[in-house]
Amino acid sequence: MQSARATQVRDDRLDRVFHALGDRTRRSLLAQLAAGPARVTDLAAPYAVSLNAISKHLKVLEAAGLIARAIDGRVHTCTLETHPLQAADAWIDFYRRFWSDTLAAIADYVESGADGGPPAPGRKR
Repeated sequence: MQSARATQVRDDRLDRVFHALGDRTRRSLLAQLAAGPARVTDLAAPYAVSLNAISKHLKVLEAAGLIARAIDGRVHTCTLETHPLQAADAWIDFYRRFWSDTLAAIADYVESGADGGPPAPGRKR
C-alpha cells in the first residue's frame, strides 16, 4: 500500500501536469516539441506574444516535468519529456475504463427491457 506521502507527491505531480495542459498555448508548445528539440526563440516564433510570455509558459511546462531545458550560452533548447504524460494517461485510462464499463452496463440493462419499458426492437420479454 502506498504511503500518504507518496500519494500526495503523485497527486501534486498530476496537478502540475494537468495545470500545464490546461492552456492551449502550452499544449501547442508541446506539439511543436513532439517533432523534436527546439530553441526557445523558434518555439516563440509562431506566437504574437513576447519572448518573456513564452518563457513563462515554458517554465510551467518545465515545473510539470513535461519539458527539459538545456542551456548553451544564451541559447536555450527545450526537449519534450513524456514520462509525466504517461502518468496522466494512466490516470485518465482508469476513468475511461470505469465509464466504458458503466455505460456498457446501462446499455445492457436498457436493451434487456429490465426497466419495465417495452423491449428493445428485435428482443422478446
